[in-house]
Amino acid sequence: MRTIAWGLCVGIFVAVLVARPTAAASWHVAPAGQPDGAGTKESPWDLASALGGKQKIAPGDTLWIAAGTYKHPNRKLGSPGYEVRLVGQENNPIHVRGAAGQRVTIDGGLTVVAPSTHLWIRDLEILVSENFTMPRTVKEPGSHPADYGRPWGGLNVHTGAGSKYINLVIHDNAQGVSFWSGATDSELHGCILYDNGWKAPDRGHGHAIYTQNQNGVKTISDCIMTGGYSYTMHAYGSSRAYVDHYLIQGNVAYDAGPFLVGGGRPSRGLRVLDNYLYHVPMQIGYSAPHNDDCQVRGNVILGAGLAIHKFKHVVNEDNLVLGKESPWPKRPAQVIVRPNQYDPGRAHVIVLNWAKQPTVEILPTAVLRPGDRYRLLDPRNVYGQPVATGTFEGKPIRMAAPGEFAVWVLLKGD
Repeated sequence: MRTIAWGLCVGIFVAVLVARPTAAASWHVAPAGQPDGAGTKESPWDLASALGGKQKIAPGDTLWIAAGTYKHPNRKLGSPGYEVRLVGQENNPIHVRGAAGQRVTIDGGLTVVAPSTHLWIRDLEILVSENFTMPRTVKEPGSHPADYGRPWGGLNVHTGAGSKYINLVIHDNAQGVSFWSGATDSELHGCILYDNGWKAPDRGHGHAIYTQNQNGVKTISDCIMTGGYSYTMHAYGSSRAYVDHYLIQGNVAYDAGPFLVGGGRPSRGLRVLDNYLYHVPMQIGYSAPHNDDCQVRGNVILGAGLAIHKFKHVVNEDNLVLGKESPWPKRPAQVIVRPNQYDPGRAHVIVLNWAKQPTVEILPTAVLRPGDRYRLLDPRNVYGQPVATGTFEGKPIRMAAPGEFAVWVLLKGD
């Protein structure tokens, strides 16, 4: 009996050792890194092998990407850019992060493909550099013109349950984000998207966000969208695609194309809450003969309209809609500070300057404490000169008002 008991104890001890998770590791990528590097700061990996699943990155690990530009070598039309094939676990994702406070530029796009899952990608800039030298007008109509002649770029998410894409700056691509049904229970948060797309003889093409969803809940929250050549939000599909189960909340769209949630197949489970649109119309539902249910609550739409099409069950509450000819209410400026869910030192500041006051006051106590340094940034120039800097003294920050509407990115620190 003693031998059996001793063997049982040894077995339990070994099982505990096997089950105990190993400490999460930090790995490093740099522009001059190599596939045969050690993954350390002193001997970093290259970006392609690290993202492509060719290195020893395990669930819970963090891959730090050093400052600099990573230009994908394939510059042909249709190039997917850097492919991501990293496999995390539920409650133990893999983190891919740009170096803190640094400009980390992916030139050519990121494409998330199988077997990726439970993956957090954050704090990167994604662009296509040809768009700074090549014309954004093409001669061929349609969504895939052969004469576009450069990489597609953007963030293309084809798969990856339980994944998050956070605080990305995505501009000057054919499309900003392509967020497809395979990305179940995934989230896009705090991203800034501008000047994506191109002009063709038939119309503008390329959207800030193009997305579809069938299963799980897809969340798109606190993103800023402006400029570009086509839609801001394009949650859309034909009668064969799905636009179901969305939480679309706290986003800002201004001076850009329409904000659409709906398609040719009946939609269900739509929640469109607390978004701020300036000169951008919102449409919920498209050409489907009927839709099931939607909640459209707390949205502010200025200089444009709201249309809700063919839903059996609609909650349409607390939305403020002022069309192009509607007078603005005569009341003091309203300043909304929306803290970032994944960065305690970051927020979006939205200004509704009802009476067109020369100055407005910001009270960012949700992000700053007295004595904290801060920067306010133009979303279209987050790597450039700040709009304002200073030290928070615990009282409202007074800013010159740029007009009747504004949005800034607030960052803690210098």
